[in-house]
Amino acid sequence: MSLPKRRKIRTFALLFCVITFTTFLFSYTFRDPSVYFFKHAFRLSDNFFSKGLCACQQCMTEVEDDPWFAERFNQSNHPLMTRENSVLSDETFKWWQWLQSERQPANFSDVVEELFQVIPDEVLYMDASPKRCRTCAVVGNSGNLKGAQYGSLIDHCDFIIRMNQGPTSGFEEDVGTRTTHRVMYPESAIDLDNTTSLVLIPFKTLDLQWIISALTTGTIKHTYTAVVSRIKANKDKVLIYSPTFLKYVYESWLEGHGRYPSTGFLSLMLAVHICDEVSVFGFGADQYGNWHHYWEENQLAGAFRHTGVHDGDHEYNVTLLLADKHKIQMFRGR
Repeated sequence: MSLPKRRKIRTFALLFCVITFTTFLFSYTFRDPSVYFFKHAFRLSDNFFSKGLCACQQCMTEVEDDPWFAERFNQSNHPLMTRENSVLSDETFKWWQWLQSERQPANFSDVVEELFQVIPDEVLYMDASPKRCRTCAVVGNSGNLKGAQYGSLIDHCDFIIRMNQGPTSGFEEDVGTRTTHRVMYPESAIDLDNTTSLVLIPFKTLDLQWIISALTTGTIKHTYTAVVSRIKANKDKVLIYSPTFLKYVYESWLEGHGRYPSTGFLSLMLAVHICDEVSVFGFGADQYGNWHHYWEENQLAGAFRHTGVHDGDHEYNVTLLLADKHKIQMFRGR
């Protein structure tokens, strides 16, 4: 083949590739213009050029680049409880029982055995590899989400982790429509659809007994306050936040501030340990400095910063530090 002919073929091939990529990028962006450039337009190139532990441009598990993060992050400490990792040290069990002052708990081992006869005993989300890029949105309940129009951006993530009773209906443009995981405790429980994973944070043995009861007999109606006796949830998608992991978050990440971590911070730490890229929405105050929930009309109606249990200021400072170190991406809202 002559040299001019080979040059024409190479030029045509290059032009075809450029046109194909440009068409793909335009059509993808046109469908969802809120998707920012680096995260999605170059998602395909990540799979070819990433040399890290995942297929994202920056992987959560790459700890060597930051001593502060490396000192705290322990990937071997799995967030979710199974039969295998359910055995608690004496120190952990005493600390955990102290959190809500459970004085005469049932036998923990017996309760765990009964629990995993009701829900699956599976090791999940331990599939990190150079081929995986799991994007996660952690959606808090701050009033700064109101009018922020993050809905499409949130819905585009692989995992969407919400907490407690934060609604989506009526707020879709700001908070999105999808929920893959809902983190709650018995006193904040709500019904879920069949596709959402219920992530229970137990603060005492009674909480584990409650989820068994709520999915079966409905006999437990009171913990330290009245709770729903039954809950609508897919039994095959019920997950339990590990007490060992909860203590690790309290000691390693919060350095003992507060009595125990908030649901929001525990949800964030869940994402940090099972996701490759983490985007955070709805944390902190609104633009006027008010701490309230996005569904509340009165901005002072549900001030949740000072509970006497959590150190909200310290938790928020750690969250900001994670963002400053480019471990998470934080969306401040309005």
